[in-house]
Amino acid sequence: LLYHNEPIWRNGELVGSITSGMFGHTINASLGMGYVTNKNGLADKTFVTDAQYEIEVAGERISATASLDPFYDPKSLRVKS
Repeated sequence: LLYHNEPIWRNGELVGSITSGMFGHTINASLGMGYVTNKNGLADKTFVTDAQYEIEVAGERISATASLDPFYDPKSLRVKS
């Protein structure tokens, strides 16, 4: 379970931390929002999506998937499907 301040690892390098965590009942998994930084410049879409991520929880690194999509479903498409 994610809370906040968990380290974010990108391709084995520490690049950020979780700022907010919660359990996603719809997907039956933890969800977290966080910030990553690129020491070589802009953390653009390619930087964010073209990498392997891990979140460190209680000293253990857990595989994670980065997404730029919002959690919010403004048209309620998931509910109507």
